[in-house]
Order: sequence, then structure tokens, then C-alpha cells
Amino acid sequence: MSKGRLEAFSDGVLAVIITIMVLEMKSPHGTSLADLKPVVPIFLSYLLSFVYIGIYWNNHHHLLHATQHVNGATMWANLHLLFWLSLIPFTTAWIGENHFDSWPVAIYGFILLMAGVAYFILTKTLIRLHGERSTLADAIGSDRKGKISIVLYAIAIPLAFVQPWIASVFYIAVAIMWLVPDRRIEGKIQE
Repeated sequence: MSKGRLEAFSDGVLAVIITIMVLEMKSPHGTSLADLKPVVPIFLSYLLSFVYIGIYWNNHHHLLHATQHVNGATMWANLHLLFWLSLIPFTTAWIGENHFDSWPVAIYGFILLMAGVAYFILTKTLIRLHGERSTLADAIGSDRKGKISIVLYAIAIPLAFVQPWIASVFYIAVAIMWLVPDRRIEGKIQE
């Protein structure tokens, strides 16, 4: 089965997710710079979530670029990922409106954890489809970065109840880890 429809659908869903997030941001009531202060947490939560959606879009693109075809299991694994990513606008708004309080930060982390798990499942599904000796399997390797991300999310969630800002630092650290270009797939495809 061709991967084109899966790519197009995923791109569309991710575009809608970003659109929903930006539409949730309301302008301040007032014209001075001081009127921006109440919306700073909303903007910061939007910024972090925008970066995360961008990271998933970028890595999803590279992942599918390394595949030749998809099957039903791949489509369900991809929908599983998109489900968790589609919840990011809700938790983004919740964090921003509640100034990074414990429960919103913990639930945000849970959504990130589940999206990380879903991406891991998608990669394993694609590797199973293409074979353990495929270019994709070789490029993904042990997926140390993906596993570390999942562990950091799992650690951060309970930390949200100790100090929400500590959990937020973990989420930012994972994002930074993925912002550094992951050239595994690009390098293997260009060979």
C-alpha cells in the first residue's frame, strides 16, 4: 500500500493541531505592554507545544521517507500517534490558563509520554514491515534517543507534583534533545 495518503493525512492533522493551538491564544485586553503579562504563560505553553509538534512533524517526515510502503498495522500505529498528538492543544491551553500548575503539567507530561510511546510503536511497526535488515532498521538502530525521552517523561510526571517547573525543565530538555538534528535516517538514505 502506498505511503502517500498516510503522509498527507498526517500532515493535515498536524497542521490542524497547530491551528487549534494558535486559535486558543487570545489577545490581551488592553494596549500596554503590561497587559501582555497575564498571557505570558499561555504563550510559553504554546511555544513549547509548537516546538513539539514541529519535532514530531519533522521526524515523522524522515521516518516515512525511509519507508517504501505501509500496511494496516502501520496505519493504526500512525493513528495512535496522531490521537495523542491531537490532545496537545487541550493540555497546552490548560497549562497556560493555570500558569503551569501541578495537574496540568503532569497531564501534559502524560500526553508527551504517550506520544513518545506511540512514536516508538510506529517505528517498530515500520521496521517489522520492512525487515530488521532494512535501511530504516539500520537508521533507527537501538533508538536510544527515543527510549531516553520516554524515561525522562516518566520521571517528570511525578515531579510535577513536587515542583511543576522541574517537570517543565524535563519537557524542555527532551525537546532540546530532539531539536539537535537527528541525522540517522538522512545519513542512511543518502548513502
